[in-house]
Amino acid sequence: MSREFVFPDANAPRDPMVESLVRMSRQTAGSSLTRRSLFAGAGAAGLLSLLAACGTGGTTPSGGGETGAALTPATDLSDTEKLVRWSNWTLYLDYDDSSGTYPTLEKFIETSGIDVTYTEDIDSNDSYFGKYQNQLSNGQDIGADVMTLTDWMVARLMRLGYVQPLTLDNMPNVQANLLPEYMNASFDEGRKYSVTWQGGFTGLAWNKQEVPNGLHTLDDLWDPKYKGRVVVLDEMLDTMALLLMGNGVDIASDWGDDEFDAALDVLKEHITSGQIRQVKGNSYKEDLISGDAVAVLAWSGDITQLNFENGDRWDFALPESGGDLWADNFTVPMGGTHTKNVETLIDYYYQPEVAAEVAAYVNYICPVEGAREEMEKIDPELANNELIFPTEEYLANSQTMRALTPDEDSKYNQLFQQAIGN
Repeated sequence: MSREFVFPDANAPRDPMVESLVRMSRQTAGSSLTRRSLFAGAGAAGLLSLLAACGTGGTTPSGGGETGAALTPATDLSDTEKLVRWSNWTLYLDYDDSSGTYPTLEKFIETSGIDVTYTEDIDSNDSYFGKYQNQLSNGQDIGADVMTLTDWMVARLMRLGYVQPLTLDNMPNVQANLLPEYMNASFDEGRKYSVTWQGGFTGLAWNKQEVPNGLHTLDDLWDPKYKGRVVVLDEMLDTMALLLMGNGVDIASDWGDDEFDAALDVLKEHITSGQIRQVKGNSYKEDLISGDAVAVLAWSGDITQLNFENGDRWDFALPESGGDLWADNFTVPMGGTHTKNVETLIDYYYQPEVAAEVAAYVNYICPVEGAREEMEKIDPELANNELIFPTEEYLANSQTMRALTPDEDSKYNQLFQQAIGN
């Protein structure tokens, strides 16, 4: 699903018909601001080494792309064109149904004078990369100045030389407020090419009425009573991380082809048998809302959001064998033409009070120092939500996938895509 919202002038009057359509579009997707008009805060101090390990790890841009010729950043038009084009996932920015706007983005436009085209066109990392791979490999403009992609995909783009460097000196709030654990992410030490947007967990989610005893292990997904009503994610590393852990593999360790193949066999078995209804990206939430799916692999913040919006119908937990810890990141493609404006946008979202407002809506782990304190002043209940502010104990039951080599990245993704029928 893709929706585009363009804010051309912060002071211009809104077209009532357009605003009505925007509200209808968002409501159809099951989104409502509800209590997220309050403020929420940052990830717990206990993220520590788990967060530092996030990503595909140890990646230095080759600068060569797939063409073999070094790519160079597009000319930055920020000084003459006050514009940012932002590609993001659905339900990943604070939204107000009553006005049909994103409050923090509206404030940014008003205070910065920079217009924003905001597009919810990322359904999965692979589908987004596949859509724009040819343009990215040639350094062409893909219609986005900034993309919000997951650690491993950012690492791939860095390795291929498809992304521009960022200038931390243009982002003083990032320098002051990015949690140290995120600053030291293994795939981008010192944050030269990316800045964290939000973090989260991959785990199990279920309809509480249909699955009254809950899900505790990966094996619970394969109970025959849920046949045809199970959905897993089409993000290779998310789904395979949980299947590997379900087989007793330490995904941060030196596992290899044998372990991957054994976990993939589990996936193929349950696709072939019809136990798994579909393998989907961000749109798996629609299956939960419709009731077509009752047991899924899910991203943590989605379930908190859906419960606020649809009457507390679902629950989420990390499997006993462990959940996957990840983060999504701002990064600028080589063809982006408004890099300094993007840096201004990123820096704005690293103000604790702004980051808190976003976290209150999206309910993912916030990487901004001081945002949790903003939340504690207003809503202690959300401040105690372990999916937003994970404790040391909660984090102890999560792992981050070890760095994949370029050959592994290519091979495992190909095998996964074949298994799910792509």
